[in-house]
Amino acid sequence: MIYATGDMHGDYSVFSQKKFKNINEGDTLIVCGDFGFIWKGDSKERKILDKLAKKKYNICFVDGTHENFDLLDKFPVVGFSGGLAHKIRDNIFHLMRGQVFEIEGEKIFAMGGGESPDIDIRPEDTTWTNDELPNREEMREGAKNLEKYKFKVDYIVTHEPAQKIKTFLNLKDVEAPRVSALNAYFQELSANCEYTRWFFGSLHEDKFVSPSQIALFQNLVNVQTGELVK
Repeated sequence: MIYATGDMHGDYSVFSQKKFKNINEGDTLIVCGDFGFIWKGDSKERKILDKLAKKKYNICFVDGTHENFDLLDKFPVVGFSGGLAHKIRDNIFHLMRGQVFEIEGEKIFAMGGGESPDIDIRPEDTTWTNDELPNREEMREGAKNLEKYKFKVDYIVTHEPAQKIKTFLNLKDVEAPRVSALNAYFQELSANCEYTRWFFGSLHEDKFVSPSQIALFQNLVNVQTGELVK
């Protein structure tokens, strides 16, 4: 089975939750950005990654906005399930932007990245970099790869949502949401791609927006059935 959840921010205790015990050997867990276990690159972090490497299932993640991209880029790029990924451990993979992966016979389009909501208070090159947002080449790569599949995949996994979804989920806020070129790009994909479900995690909210749009934070969802795992 394939499962998806939201931002972890390097919190290993997440894996001790009862719902994660439902993930069996050979399954795949996908994290919708801000994985957070590759941040400092110190010995403590490496030990945690080694503990995660003992899991009997694959752990895959798209990048979010709170990532150490310099460290991520040091891991080898490998072919994984039909797409390109950074191999972190034998069972841990960073799903690179704009790739289509075939996992358990399901086609999954992955596109990490986004714009930090707290960008105004995060100094560049220390806690924020331009690498957070996908560049035009990465977005073109995504469109090119989708075209190979005639813009039809089973699932889409991103950190950010499409523009209309982001605006809708932020209607309760006093200030208008920060909308980036990536949100607009996703809006075009949403209108022109055929897919069953789209999972995203940047808003730190658990909500079934619609049968096809699912916001994830602490929830664990069965990707193939759309059911909440408890």
